[in-house]
Amino acid sequence: MTSDPQANLWRASAQERIDTARLSGDAATDLLVVGGGFTGCSAALEAARAGASVTLLEANTIGHGGSGRNVGLVNAGLWLAPDDVLAAAGQTDGTRLLTELGQGPQAVYDIIAREGIDCEATRNGTLHLAHAPSGLRDLENRYRQGNRTGAPLQLLDAAETARRTGSTAFHGALFDPRAGTIQPLAYARGLARAAMRAGARVHEGSAVTAIAHSDGVWRVRANGHEIRARALLLATNAYCEAITGAPLPRFVPVSFSQFATAPLPEEQRARILPGGEGCWDTAMVMSSLRIDAAGRLIVGGIGNAEGAGGKIHASWARRKLRALYPELGALPFEHVWRGSIAMTSDHIPKAVAFGPNALSIFGYSGRGIAPGTVFGRAAATALLNGTPEALPLPPIQTYTERFTVLREAYYELGAALTHATRSRG
Repeated sequence: MTSDPQANLWRASAQERIDTARLSGDAATDLLVVGGGFTGCSAALEAARAGASVTLLEANTIGHGGSGRNVGLVNAGLWLAPDDVLAAAGQTDGTRLLTELGQGPQAVYDIIAREGIDCEATRNGTLHLAHAPSGLRDLENRYRQGNRTGAPLQLLDAAETARRTGSTAFHGALFDPRAGTIQPLAYARGLARAAMRAGARVHEGSAVTAIAHSDGVWRVRANGHEIRARALLLATNAYCEAITGAPLPRFVPVSFSQFATAPLPEEQRARILPGGEGCWDTAMVMSSLRIDAAGRLIVGGIGNAEGAGGKIHASWARRKLRALYPELGALPFEHVWRGSIAMTSDHIPKAVAFGPNALSIFGYSGRGIAPGTVFGRAAATALLNGTPEALPLPPIQTYTERFTVLREAYYELGAALTHATRSRG
């Protein structure tokens, strides 16, 4: 799987293409962005549209990391329930964060329409599925909290959930009409293409090796060349590499793997997720479910399909498919891939101001598309205008996580044990 880029469905099916070159000379720029995912590309696009000179450096290819391995759910808000966000971030900051991220899907779909990004954009909402009676109680609580904060959520009973999903396995669902799905790698590439059209310089294959601040500017080394920048954004999230002079983002890497079937037969396609909603469930070891434009059913779950527990996770995916849709039990999985989530302890994104006119943004805890777009745009404004208040959350000076290696192993072990022992997936 790791040696075949076509194992990732999004790489095999993305219609967006970009043509970039490696950094091959010294340069000066207003804003230097490190990382070509949702956050970095969104920031580059916003800054270039504002008339700033922008350079984006990506060590691999645009969308190489979590952005190109994402499930593709354009969700509003965070993984946390609203009251938990307020408890973690405080009433004032938490309310603002909920408001801005609640408008995140609109921001994503507005950019897609404005820039003509070909990314299978489908805005038919998402379904948070109750995997058990306890999950339904959790959804009822989220429904009350969300409606209290102005979110137009709808609580669906088991019958309506079965009609929308084509499966009787769920006890109900929370429907969010603000949300939807996209082809995530195509969206990341489309953002980069739009940024380049607006004047940004985008360089793939240009890993940053060192940064330093002197004489009022940032000096960044990549491919043996130096870029001088007035402002600096580190947007590598879960796919960070050590850079001399730069703080490493601190988080727990959590693997999430996906299994995509062959396109469904016409009869099943008309019955399974006919509205095209993207789904995820309330289980502690979460799983996801969605359909792509070609009619492939994509089952996802916590766990590393490329690691030691790969066979366990693959067996779980097959059992999960059969449990949800018995008639699809023999349909082959044509694509299997994994990505890493940058999980923080409180599940709140972090904006670390680690130097003059410099930010490191990370930690979306599985909600990268809309929050990454929102934080990227806001970071461009904050850095270029010297207005940190433009960020959805106040920046912090430092951030750390303890026992990250042990906790990464704990998450993977928990997922493997759960997937090995649950007969219904």
